[in-house]
Amino acid sequence: MKTKNVSKITGSSESTTIEWKKSLSETKEIIKSISAFSNTEGGKIIVGVSEKDGSPLGAQIGKGTIETLANVISQHTDPKVHPRITVRKIEGKDIIVIEVKQSPHKPVLADGLPYARVGSSSLKMSKDDHESLILNKHKEKLHFDTQMCKGAKLKHINVDKLREFIKKAKAERGLNINENTRPEEVLMRLKLSKNGKVTNAAILLFGDPHDFFPQCEVKCIRFKGTDVTDKMIDLKPIVGTVIEQVIEAEKFIFDHISMSAWVESGKMERQEKWEYPPKAIREALANAIAHRDYWSTSKVQVRIFDDRIEFWNPGRLPDGWTIAMLKHKHESAPFNPLIAEQFFWIKYIEEVGTGTNKIVEWCVKWGLPEPDFEYAGSSIVVTFRKSKLTEEYLSTLNLNDRQKKAIEFVRKHTKVVSKEYAKLFNVTDRTARGDLSDLVNKKVMKRIGTSDKTAQYLLAEI
Repeated sequence: MKTKNVSKITGSSESTTIEWKKSLSETKEIIKSISAFSNTEGGKIIVGVSEKDGSPLGAQIGKGTIETLANVISQHTDPKVHPRITVRKIEGKDIIVIEVKQSPHKPVLADGLPYARVGSSSLKMSKDDHESLILNKHKEKLHFDTQMCKGAKLKHINVDKLREFIKKAKAERGLNINENTRPEEVLMRLKLSKNGKVTNAAILLFGDPHDFFPQCEVKCIRFKGTDVTDKMIDLKPIVGTVIEQVIEAEKFIFDHISMSAWVESGKMERQEKWEYPPKAIREALANAIAHRDYWSTSKVQVRIFDDRIEFWNPGRLPDGWTIAMLKHKHESAPFNPLIAEQFFWIKYIEEVGTGTNKIVEWCVKWGLPEPDFEYAGSSIVVTFRKSKLTEEYLSTLNLNDRQKKAIEFVRKHTKVVSKEYAKLFNVTDRTARGDLSDLVNKKVMKRIGTSDKTAQYLLAEI
């Protein structure tokens, strides 16, 4: 049996990222696995272990063995793979560890054929998967929005829309182009034309996109209930330029979500608040339109339910990215860099690479749960959810009036401390701590900090 230290190096079993080989006599199979790992998640090939249980058998390593292995791998892969190869000693026996990273240049071929890692096996890639990888590689080199629009000319650009954009971009971000500049010069300076020909981006932004690209549409739906099988209250397909699509889809959303209103002591004006943060709505909507895959025939969708809004963006993440990365710092790799750049000028999207982080921040500050990011079929879906702490649910918890008001206070101000709670409701510190502890026990709030005086209380669902 393997020891704990052995399994740290070899893995506890073969998997999507671990392969066991007895010796270098299996070099041909090793190269196939290198192709498979390169085309999927990456992984490690351990040479010199039992293929049954991973126990160390030892590998024959002579002078130049590792260098020869590296050269053979390079010669038989395309594009060439240069994995990290190390020799480790386990129970007095030498084993070889070949570490392969996921390739940014897929598909990687082994002797002219592509492989993929499926479970614990390296299998020849299907024709469809191979062609899909090649097409995606082609798409990334040839962004849809940078291509010249077939059949489109300068006359297909709406000059009034172009000048309105310049005016807004100057006001929002200080774009250094005069409104009266000739349209052909404006397009050239914005990199939207070349040699008198206009790009797909130019038509999407300032032309009549639906004449050239039927897929350029936002489908907005309001459902009565919480499921797509429920009755549709309203359905509106939105066409026009991508800028107009943002504006009209945003109007549809605000027509179908609620606004709460209240009067605060000491304030003359009535306080109002939408169910969802307007900035986050604009960012999610603009992202779905700007970053969608326009090679796809699918359409952007906005689905509004009783308990949530979903933004469906036809497309995928850049190679090597994961959905989890969208909630953390990440670089920018827009699918449509020209559209993204123009959206940035008019403040439809935030600084490149920070939009999804801002969406999370705005929702949390609004008193909502963090938005969900997920893959669904061939689309990336961003979901804003309402608070689960509804009046109906809270009524089952036997809360006192102070606690109910404290929940509303935290919705608006993010957090509360016990001293602040005591002052708000004119109670002792002991009573304040008791009320707050009860809310924690009932999983309405969570406590951050160990000191009773400085501990912060936030809504548990955020």
